[in-house]
Amino acid sequence: THLTIALAGNANVGKSVIFNQLTGSQQTIGNWPGKTVERAEGVLHFNDYDATIVDLPGIYSMSTFSLEEIVSREYIAKEKPDVIINVVGAAVLERNLFFTLQLMEMGLPMVVCLNQMDIAKGQGIVIDAKKLEARLGIPVVPTVAAKGQGVRQLIENAIKAAESKAAAEAVKFNDGIETDVEMLMRLVELAKLDTPYPSRWLSVKLLEGDTRVKESLGETAGLVIQTAGAMAAKLEESHQQPAYAVVASARYALAADIVREAQRQEIIKPTLSDRLDRIATHHIY
Repeated sequence: THLTIALAGNANVGKSVIFNQLTGSQQTIGNWPGKTVERAEGVLHFNDYDATIVDLPGIYSMSTFSLEEIVSREYIAKEKPDVIINVVGAAVLERNLFFTLQLMEMGLPMVVCLNQMDIAKGQGIVIDAKKLEARLGIPVVPTVAAKGQGVRQLIENAIKAAESKAAAEAVKFNDGIETDVEMLMRLVELAKLDTPYPSRWLSVKLLEGDTRVKESLGETAGLVIQTAGAMAAKLEESHQQPAYAVVASARYALAADIVREAQRQEIIKPTLSDRLDRIATHHIY
C-alpha cells in the first residue's frame, strides 16, 4: 500500500531529524516546481507500506508572507497528502500551536509529534499528552527524535490516521469570531465554489482578507467575498485593529487556553555543575 505523508512544522523543532530518521539515505532534494524553495522527499518502507515522506519548509503560519508558506499551503490543499505529521517543539508548545490550529483547518488526517521532550523536561515543563490529545481531537505522540525515541509509535499512529481517513476537525474559536466563520462556511458551501481549499480554512482566510485566496476564487464568489469584507470591517471597527490581527489574537488565545489545560511548570532544581558554575563565575568569590 502506498501513502504520502507530509511533515509540517515551525523551524528548529527537529523536523529534519524526524525526516532523516524515517527516510535514512533514501532521499531526493530538489526545488518545488517554479520556486527557489528546496523540496526534500524520501521513502519509508514500514510493514506492508511504502510511504513517500515530503518534508515541507519550516514555517510559522499559513499566510502568504513568504514563498515557503505559499508552497506549503498549496501543496496541502491541492495534493492532499494522506496524513500530516505536525512536528511541534515541546518546550515552545504554545507558540507552535498557533500553526497546529491552522493546519487542522485544512481538514486532513493529522498526528501531532510532540518532539524535544527532553528539552522541555530540562526546563521543568511537564506536558500531559493525553490531555493535549483530548483537547485537539487528534493523536499526540511524544518523541525525542534525536535519540529515536517514540519515532516508531509516531509512524504507527500516522499510518492508522491515514487508513481511517478521519480528517482533523478544527478547534473552534473562543469568541464571536466563531459565529462569523460558521456563517461564512455556510455561504461558501452553498456557493459550491470551484476551489481546492476546505470551507473552514477558506472562510477564515477570507475573514483575514487574504488577497491571494480572493483572487483564486473568481467571479462566482462575489457574494461570499463581499460578505467576508463586511464582517472583517465590523471586526476592525470593534477591535480597532486589522482583521488578520484580530483573528491571530483569537488563535493565540486559543493556543494559550489549550496549554493551560495540558501543561504545567515545575520548579527546576539547579544541578551541581550549575551551582559550581555560579560560584566559579561570581565576581566576588
